[in-house]
This record gives sequence, structure tokens and C-alpha cells, in this order.
Amino acid sequence: MTRLSQYLLPTEKDAPGDAEAISHKLMVRAGLIRQMGAGMWTWLPAGWRVHQRVVQIIREEMDAIGGQEMLMPVLQPAEPWRKTGRLEIEALFKLTDRKGSELVLAMTHEEAVTFHAAQTMGSYRDLPKILYHFQVKERDEARPRAGVLRTREFIMKDAYSFDRDQAGMESSYELHVGAYDRMMERTGLRWYRVEGDVGMMGGLGAHEYMGPCPAGEDEVVLGEGYAANVEVALSTPGVEKRGEEYFKDGEPLRREPAIEIGNIFKLGTRYSEALGATYVDETGASLPIWMACFGIGPARIIAAAVEQFADEKGISWPRALAPFAVHLVALGKPDTPEREAADEVYETLKRSGMEVLYDDRPLGPGEKFADAELLGCPLRLTVGRRSLESGEIEVQIRRGRSDAAPLPLGGDPASLLGALDELWRSLP
Repeated sequence: MTRLSQYLLPTEKDAPGDAEAISHKLMVRAGLIRQMGAGMWTWLPAGWRVHQRVVQIIREEMDAIGGQEMLMPVLQPAEPWRKTGRLEIEALFKLTDRKGSELVLAMTHEEAVTFHAAQTMGSYRDLPKILYHFQVKERDEARPRAGVLRTREFIMKDAYSFDRDQAGMESSYELHVGAYDRMMERTGLRWYRVEGDVGMMGGLGAHEYMGPCPAGEDEVVLGEGYAANVEVALSTPGVEKRGEEYFKDGEPLRREPAIEIGNIFKLGTRYSEALGATYVDETGASLPIWMACFGIGPARIIAAAVEQFADEKGISWPRALAPFAVHLVALGKPDTPEREAADEVYETLKRSGMEVLYDDRPLGPGEKFADAELLGCPLRLTVGRRSLESGEIEVQIRRGRSDAAPLPLGGDPASLLGALDELWRSLP
């Protein structure tokens, strides 16, 4: 159902009064998301299409390194969290059921996955393993803000590796570094992988994947062959701070605000020892499983894409993330030759498998073009009276709002589809 006359795309002329981040403003205005409460957001149909594009990129790269997808509950017993020492985290939602049993709403799933590893991975023959899922996370965020960037509920992909020893853990970690690098490249974002802080996760080391943009709440320092979160930089040999400037081995580092998109950690045996996740080796010895964990947030990838590529007219999606490849605009009233021509183009594109949003609403050109620029699909095709006269479909490339060579109207559909496919593949 991709006719705009029937599609739920509630665009707005004005941004929410409390919106500061560009992504917050434009995602609401473009009809992608709507707020239900503080830090609680609903993904509307076009926004959810973008979200699921990100999910699919992540899923494909996780599967390529041997990840096995599963699903663990958000609602969990409190006891595993007590054993790992994380029950008292301030941002963790805690509750009791009608029988008085203590429960938590998970903000991440180390406890749950380690609980299952203790049940199912008792032998060295069961290792290594990589398990992952896409699941809702709950966090009692003190100050929700910036639309989907800082929320109380969000979907995260979290993966967990299980190995016999530190060398195995390091190998699994490097597998994920490669997978995450490929994920980031496929999204079309500008990004950095930087040294990170282990924080509440604990463990032996961490990296963060950052999308540079002014709305980011994190800050990275960058130099030749070096990138780190500012919190980590000062613990790096050779790095010092002089006033507001950072230097490494005497060379200045530049600072840049960024959105944290993903975070990966070498957990070691912290969780396996606390929760009894052990395996028996070839000699009969019982040893703790070595673990690492790997998180990435689809919503943060989306917000970073909006922040990095938007212009004064609206969103400009990278090709890999766009809700639709083509935004087809019909000019002219129903039952006119130009509308019939637009309907025919729509049906041709739809039959070919091209993902197209068709603006068939009874509105003027100005309003239709404004909505198309706001939503930011990579290509806008326009069919109107001039198209009938010239035998050509007008084409605009959203990135830069530049006109492209027109496409043929009428005649052999294969000519239209071939030219459109070639244009599509040339886009960023």
C-alpha cells in the first residue's frame, strides 16, 4: 500500500517546540516517528521501513560470521543481575510481580545469554559460539532528549561470543570488528571506530563506532592513525591535554562531536564466573567460558544518517537506508491523460520490484514537492502535462537536489526500467 492517498505519512510544516537536534525535527516532520511519552517513540510505517533496512544490513553481516539469531525476554528475574553486581544500576528498571518476585526490564542481555550458556555449553565441543538478537531494551534515562537518540525504550542488536580462552575471545572479537566495519560501510555513513571505555559492562577492552555530527553527545579526538573517545584518550600513552586542546606525542589532535552507534566489549570471564557458565576441556578440567559482547543501535544509525546528510529542505537518505527508492509525483487531476500516464508508470515500477511511493493525492505541485524533499527518497520522478508533451519523465536526485537526465515515458517499459536501474546504482 504505497499510494500516498492511502499511506500513513503525517508530514508537518513545523518541528516540535522542544526539538533541538536536526534528526528530531526532521524525523517528526517527515512523518517517520511520533512521541507517546518522555523517551518513548512510535515508528510509523515509513520510519519502520528505514529501521528494518538497517536491521537487515546488520543481520546479513552477523550471519556471514556465523552468528545464530535468537530472541531473549526483556522481562527477567532479578537474581542473575544480583549475581553479576548489576542490580543496583540506577538506570535499570526494577519491579515486582503479584507474588512479590523481583524482576527487571533488561537494558542489555549479558545476564540472560550467560544463564543459557551455563545450561547448554558444558563441553569444549560446544565452543565457540556466536549468538545474537534484535530486542527491545528499557533504560530509566534521566533526561530523554533528541528524538530517538536518547530514549527510555529502544531496539538494539546485541551479540555474544563464547570461547574456550582469551585467544579464542580475541579471534571472535576481530571477526566482529570486521563485520561492524562492513555494516557501517554499507549504511553510507561517515564513521569512526575508536577506543572506548568498558564502563558498567566491565571487561578487558572496548571499541565504539561513532557517527560524527554536531548533535552527538560524545566527543572523539582524532589524529594520524589514532582515534579515541575523549574519556579514554587521556589514559593512552603519549596523549595529554593542554587547556582545551589534546595532543599525542606532541602532535595536535582534532576534536569532533559524534553519535555513539555501536559498542563492543571484551568481557573476559566476568559474567561466566558470576553465573557458573563453565565448560569441561579435553582433560576433564572445568573452566570458565570467555565472552565478548557487541551492541549496535538501528535508531542511532538512522538519526546519524539524517544528521549527516540533511539539507534545508529535509532528509536526504543514503541509498541503502531510504524508505523507498523512488518518490513518484503525479501532477494533474484524476481521470486526465497525465494522471493515467503516472498510474501506468507506477504500475510498471511496482511490477519490476522497484520500491516506489506514489503521490496520487489531490494536492498542488508545491505541497507534493515539499513533502518529497522532506521525506528524502533518493530519486523523485514527476509525471505531468509537460511529460506528455515531451515524452519524458522529469527526474530529480535528492542528494544536492540536482536534475538528472529525463527518463522515457511510454513505449517499451524495459527502456524505462533499464535507465532507472542504471541511475539508481550510481547514487550514494
